[in-house]
Amino acid sequence: MKNSSLNSIRDTFDLTNQVAIITGGAGLLGRKHGEAVAELGGICILVDLEKSKVESVAQSIKKKYTSETFGWVANITSQKAVQKLKNRIMKKFGRIDILINNAANNPNLSKKRKTQWTRLEKFPLDIWEKDISVGLTGAFLCSQSFGSEMAKKGRGVILNIGSDLGIIGPDQRLYREKGVSEDKQPVKPVTYSVTKAGLIGLTRYLATYWADKGIRANLIAPGGVYVDQDPSFVKQLSKLIPLGRMAHQDEYKSAIAFLISDASSYMNGAVLSVDGGRTCW
Repeated sequence: MKNSSLNSIRDTFDLTNQVAIITGGAGLLGRKHGEAVAELGGICILVDLEKSKVESVAQSIKKKYTSETFGWVANITSQKAVQKLKNRIMKKFGRIDILINNAANNPNLSKKRKTQWTRLEKFPLDIWEKDISVGLTGAFLCSQSFGSEMAKKGRGVILNIGSDLGIIGPDQRLYREKGVSEDKQPVKPVTYSVTKAGLIGLTRYLATYWADKGIRANLIAPGGVYVDQDPSFVKQLSKLIPLGRMAHQDEYKSAIAFLISDASSYMNGAVLSVDGGRTCW
């Protein structure tokens, strides 16, 4: 571990030649996490299921930041697939420095569509299992495999991407539709809250389990990002946020950079809320 007292603040953010793995790398936030890594000089490996999409995102980041960025396919819910991915990374780079557990299933409920299945009384077991498998089991398997490699060399960072809804319950009034009976009103699925809350527990477990191996584990709990959602939904949600708005797409990049670099070298097991103040109310 670097002694941050001997470096400038700018130096503590440097990720030159550090290998960072980002699951769910082809998604909106996965792409932004990748940009944060690339801008600081890190080697970025975006992991997702759709080959053409993740490779396209990787090429876009590489072109913008002229950094080593790769888009690789792997099913993080499979222990064998994660092991195979680790072997591929170690063969090519010989090291793993950073893991960002970002992958998650998150259905869009801000637009009108048939979402009666989201209600707790009707929630399908197969969707429960799929959501937990991607968002929680996948994070466990990646932490287990890549974290073990970090432990061997005595240094590494695991960052879990949580949510403000892992800290507070979802306000289901945001998803209500006029003229729809109560038993058919769409709601934020139970699996989203359970997965994000579970990641907090995983973070604290990892933070204490591998602390003596030089591995830090933290979680960022972002609020909602504006991506052309229905205006009425945006207006209602903004009223629940002290800053009065949703996050811009690039607003989490600096927090990600802080949490995966030596700038946060004494931060371990923490939950960093970046939600415009929503969880304060």
